[in-house]
Amino acid sequence: MRVRGLLVDLDGTLYVGDEPVEGAREAVGRLRSSGIVLRYVTNTTRKPRRRVREHLLSLGFEVEEAGIFTPARAAAGQIGDRSCFALVDESLLEDLEGVTFTGDGPDYVLVGDLGERFTYDRLNTAFRLLVDGAELLALQKNRYWRTEDGLSLDAGPFVAALEYASGKSATVVGKPEERFFRLALEEMGLEADQVAMVGDDAQTDVGGAQAAGLGGIQVKTGKYRPGVVGRPDLLIESFAGLPDALGI
Repeated sequence: MRVRGLLVDLDGTLYVGDEPVEGAREAVGRLRSSGIVLRYVTNTTRKPRRRVREHLLSLGFEVEEAGIFTPARAAAGQIGDRSCFALVDESLLEDLEGVTFTGDGPDYVLVGDLGERFTYDRLNTAFRLLVDGAELLALQKNRYWRTEDGLSLDAGPFVAALEYASGKSATVVGKPEERFFRLALEEMGLEADQVAMVGDDAQTDVGGAQAAGLGGIQVKTGKYRPGVVGRPDLLIESFAGLPDALGI
């Protein structure tokens, strides 16, 4: 498999919680030295890009904020000069600069990952706004993710509940949506057939990238489960083995 650029998932691929995947830092160094264009693509909806970068730096990964792509970045462009009611972590608001927030007749209900703060009252308010005419916009629709103490519900189940209750379908701006991958490709200055996505999620990372015309590389770390694999172009034990797998 020959590529000029890589989109790299973060949690579950480069690190799990506060622990880098063994050999991942060295692998990133080898890939950068080879001239491969790297961009870091995450579906996190609990951290702004600034904090994502700080976390990567604390784990020994050298990365610029401009090289990190998040759903909040895509959502701000989607909402534009219209308004939204936001079910997102407060820290994420800095990546939604310029967006008008309101609970009075918003154009959108924006859903991220609130974890334990997904209360009945908040979800019911969102439901009523949707019934009254707001459109449903989801930062991502992942079913679950791996935390330090095991698998945990992500935003997807709550988005699905609002879809079911309101009868509306969510517009998703994060992975695996094609528009998200296209934004990253534009920033890289490369075509889809020159780039592969590396991740631990068979559907969101690998399947989403392949549907957008990119290659898909599956790692057996993070949320990977035997038997929960699509048809990746390349299947490797961990990110540490990627340079060798690419002949670098």
